[in-house]
Amino acid sequence: MQRELPLLHGQISLSTALVDDDNVLQELSYPDQRFEFYTCHVGEVKEWMTGSFNVCILVDIDGQDDNAPKRVLIRFPLPYKVGEIQHPGNADEKLRCEAATFIWIRQNCPSIPMPRLWGFAFAQGPCFTAIQQTPVFSRLQWYFRRVVSTDTVMLSESWDKLRHDQKRRTNLFRGLSQIILSLSQSPFDRIGSLTIDNQGTIKHTNRPLTLRLHHLENESVPTNMDRDLTYSTSDSYFMDMLSYHDSRLRHAPNSIRDKADGEAQLSTLTIMRALLPHFSHRDYRRGPFIMTLTDLHQSNLFVDSDWNIKSLVDLEWTCSLPVEMLHPPYWLTSRGVDQLYKGGHLDAFSEIHAEFMNVFEEEEQARSRVWGKAIGLTSIMRKGWEMGNFWYFHALETPKGLYNIFLEHIQPRFSKLDDAGMVEFERTISPYWAPDIQKFLDDKMKDKEIYEGHLRAAFTRRTINSGPPAAS
Repeated sequence: MQRELPLLHGQISLSTALVDDDNVLQELSYPDQRFEFYTCHVGEVKEWMTGSFNVCILVDIDGQDDNAPKRVLIRFPLPYKVGEIQHPGNADEKLRCEAATFIWIRQNCPSIPMPRLWGFAFAQGPCFTAIQQTPVFSRLQWYFRRVVSTDTVMLSESWDKLRHDQKRRTNLFRGLSQIILSLSQSPFDRIGSLTIDNQGTIKHTNRPLTLRLHHLENESVPTNMDRDLTYSTSDSYFMDMLSYHDSRLRHAPNSIRDKADGEAQLSTLTIMRALLPHFSHRDYRRGPFIMTLTDLHQSNLFVDSDWNIKSLVDLEWTCSLPVEMLHPPYWLTSRGVDQLYKGGHLDAFSEIHAEFMNVFEEEEQARSRVWGKAIGLTSIMRKGWEMGNFWYFHALETPKGLYNIFLEHIQPRFSKLDDAGMVEFERTISPYWAPDIQKFLDDKMKDKEIYEGHLRAAFTRRTINSGPPAAS
């Protein structure tokens, strides 16, 4: 039986690690880093709730008046997951962006149900708290969030069992549509994220902070997006997204498995650049840019028994993005966006996509009668589905899945090739990614050999400390 080493969630064998597209050496270091991070903190560790990028600690508060919370969550970004070691200040950036987004949505979209933000603090800066009935933030010690009411549950807890119930689905789609439409009513003139400075002023001056940026930077992959970089045009942002795909190929030690895989990935990125004008409309080049929840998933939504949304609990990785990138969630059929293969899986998603869009259209029409204006999101989203930019933009956002999405949903729109034709296509196009790709591929094979040597060595050493168990 193969020896397995602990990850943050589960374990992994050497044979699985060797073929995994992620940097498993990096992931093997997380349990020890988590243990070190948790060791000197107060509270019952078994009650802590660990997500992908944060840990939430329950705090009971005694001796408060009736209007004060009795139990709150203190939420900390995990420095070993957001690139804090490689890029000092990333954890602070994440907190500032999330706090600013929370305040902005509360002020501009009050109909969106959210927990109450009691305060927030930065490692090397001031602390803030919201004072009842006062728009000003004053200094305090902790970043508090109210625990969600006990009569609601995370959508993820009932998703698999109840997602085929059309009534509940309709309620969910209506709630999601209302959130998206509320956010769209205050468009921005640039692509970026909100942030808050040490004086409590909210500014739209941070780079568009998605989880992908911090994930890549955490693995020492340069993204070349400075924290103060915002974009006035969509195509400049899309080109920078393609650039961090290039950077991943150059800097991730196991990004390319062999020469054929390298030619496939390099040719795909080359063609993705060439196809950008087809999938991005010039009319939307300078906006509108819509506040978008880029990490919206079932565990970020609390619902009642009928799947009416009662609380949106996670606003991290929210940024203003091109309106063309707005689409229904890809997880509506419980599959990854790179797993929606042609045939039954794609047919099922197409049906649920149409169902979502019908509900969305009803909500947009109802709101336009009240507000007297509308961007026309239904039309933009349906056109994006028909022309394929749903797949193009998801490919941009998914470094590991870009090639599969391209092969399955983008390439066939322009040329239908058999396996031999595809190999020749990749061999012909890949040299145009950069000069002297043969040397690049040779160097990557050396990187992979060194990486696999380190990975094998990790499995011969003592078991890595897994630290306290993560909450379910």
